Amino acid sequence: MARIPSKTEILDWIAENPGLTAKRDIAKAFGIKGADRIELKRVLKELEGEGTLERKRKTYRDPEKLPPVTILLILPPDRNGDQFARPMEWQGEAPEPRVLFVPRKADAPVAEGDRILARLNEVRGEAYQYEARLIRKIGTSPHKVIGIFRKHAEGGRIVAIDKGSDKEWIVAADATQGAKDGELVEAEQAGPKGRMGLPKARIIERLGDPSAPRAVSLIAIHQHGIPDDFPDAVIEQSDAMKPAPLGDREDLRAMPFVTIDPADARDHDDACLAHADDDPKNEGGHIVWVAIADVAHYVTPGSALDREARHRGNSTYFPDRVVPMLPEHLSGDLCSLHEGLDRVVLAVWMKLDAKGRKIAHRFTRGMIRSVASLNYTEVQEAQDGNPNERCAALLPDVIAPLYAAY
Repeated sequence: MARIPSKTEILDWIAENPGLTAKRDIAKAFGIKGADRIELKRVLKELEGEGTLERKRKTYRDPEKLPPVTILLILPPDRNGDQFARPMEWQGEAPEPRVLFVPRKADAPVAEGDRILARLNEVRGEAYQYEARLIRKIGTSPHKVIGIFRKHAEGGRIVAIDKGSDKEWIVAADATQGAKDGELVEAEQAGPKGRMGLPKARIIERLGDPSAPRAVSLIAIHQHGIPDDFPDAVIEQSDAMKPAPLGDREDLRAMPFVTIDPADARDHDDACLAHADDDPKNEGGHIVWVAIADVAHYVTPGSALDREARHRGNSTYFPDRVVPMLPEHLSGDLCSLHEGLDRVVLAVWMKLDAKGRKIAHRFTRGMIRSVASLNYTEVQEAQDGNPNERCAALLPDVIAPLYAAY
């Protein structure tokens, strides 16, 4: 009977031979034949169950590493001109690794949004973990540009606002979408460079006055490469989510939580309440609750949602819009503490003394039902003695105790 390699030996061999990861390759490397393969299979199953190895079809690999050949999405060049790429699939628990795309002179040109099949080499001591070499392009995203449309008899030109783009683009008469001279437009590449060496474009959206807030936001999104569309896999996962049940959470729905946000807020991710402490040992003290939406219930580690959120890092706010970190079904619905709806939260209970010092606290996962979605202005007006109709009803038991605790 051949000696079955230890788990450590198997993992070390796979790390050193990433292109040979089928069970037969492992068996051949360690001289395992016949019935001994059953024992090898058992060890591999254990590694898979522990999460140390991931099985893909008939091969095994470390789930915290990228395979030697994988599909990447090309990202915009960074401020140094380096071109990075994202793995189209990442199941590891750690943040997805950074991949530097290293083109060769003979390679076909690639641009932001292209999907490529690439061969990876793991590197150490750099600000990225892999270098990628092109095998072949497998999909191309049309190059887009935002600029000022200048109309002429044969169509027009677009003067790009992005310094990293071609300065001017030709637009045929049948591709202007009726754009007017001086309008801000978004266009996509419509063919190779034409006469005078200028690229061709077709207008896909008229954005209006270039000085309007909406236009300024779109220019910033475009110039800074802020992702404002979600991949299909992320949308599909988000749309499949249902409101979380109470389960073993603490039921806080009978408590008068309220959200207080700017008047134009699109989502409500935190709620609060306060009341005087009835403990005779804490005279003049208060109990304060703060609850935040339990986003982690929906966004699990390594999921498509998690990877996209890590990539974005944050929601980006503009005067007229928000580019969210999570799709609307989550950011504006299931993870938003809307008035009258059951929502799961992570909450903290705090006991404050008469001087506002915290003397006790506890955390809990719970479910709340906000009694009102308020804005800062109306709450302050209520406290100042001029409440509107709904704040008048909430003033004695909800709003006043919050100010008292404050």
